[in-house]
Amino acid sequence: MPRGDKSKYTDKQERKADHIAEGYESRGVSEKEAERRAWATVNRDDAGGKKEGGSGRGKHTGNPAAHKGGRMGGNASGERSAAARSASAKKAAATRKRNAERHAHH
Repeated sequence: MPRGDKSKYTDKQERKADHIAEGYESRGVSEKEAERRAWATVNRDDAGGKKEGGSGRGKHTGNPAAHKGGRMGGNASGERSAAARSASAKKAAATRKRNAERHAHH
């Protein structure tokens, strides 16, 4: 199988790659580069092409890289005023103090 041959991928993997590539293209990545990144992502998610009968190969195409744990968080706090962040911090500190007092008596 020559490099770049996509015959070993399932329909689902191909749909996944198309979807990922569209996302890159909408963010201004060239079509060729978007395609390359999309297939790299599918390979990382699914450990290569899954079309193969028999011994335990196939099926699972879960754990998408789309679930970027922790990567997207923290953006909102930058948009809030200093006063709002300060109020949040005070509230959190009060909660921690209250919880500590409650747990100290057990």
